Amino acid sequence: MGPGAVPPIGERLRAERTRRGLSVRGLAREIGVSASLISQIETEKSQPSVSTLYAITTALGISVEDLFDSSIADKTLDAEPAAADARVVALAAAGGHLSPTESDSGGRPAAGSGFGNRPAAQRVVGPDRHRSVGPLVHPDERELLTLDSGVTWERLGQLPHSHVDFLRITYQPGGTSSSTGELMRHSGTEYGYLISGELVLTLGFDEYRLAVGDAVCFDSTTPHGYRNDGDTPAVGIWFVLERPS
Repeated sequence: MGPGAVPPIGERLRAERTRRGLSVRGLAREIGVSASLISQIETEKSQPSVSTLYAITTALGISVEDLFDSSIADKTLDAEPAAADARVVALAAAGGHLSPTESDSGGRPAAGSGFGNRPAAQRVVGPDRHRSVGPLVHPDERELLTLDSGVTWERLGQLPHSHVDFLRITYQPGGTSSSTGELMRHSGTEYGYLISGELVLTLGFDEYRLAVGDAVCFDSTTPHGYRNDGDTPAVGIWFVLERPS
């Protein structure tokens, strides 16, 4: 699938929020952030932190895996004009904010977008949950999700109808899952293996320092967060088994 087949992350979050009839203010209240931050994320003016992204997806009842699913955006963006107009009226009545189109490039992620494919010659098999990404995914074919504070996720593969995030994660020096130090929690079980650099894991009231070769596993409902205090990127392979609702 070409780059245009994968909408930006903000567009996907806005599509799902709109589909559920939830206003920007309502979503912001639910996860404890400002409405302006939600608007900035949806319009690609700001990238969410890892913790904010998990909070948004949890509130919307989707998983991080769903952000790779084009059907989420299709449900809202391909709706009939009359239905779209009705949603506009409903959102306005609820005090919601309407976001401008996130891209002016024919559906391709705008410059600085948080999510997208690599150049056209470097393509992945397909992002939909009912399709496979693989069985072989070359390094230059990975779909890339870029988050706040120098954190990137690269999807390594996908099996049909599975609820698994199979990722190569990178925390740049100073990178953290939350710039405010807030811990995150989400459904599922998390497994990680560090292949380079160092990473600090805060898990509940405990703190663990991961070096090359160290592995972690824990219930993701336990409050947790990551940060890179070193001067080199921390890179690892992460496997998150989601518990679908």
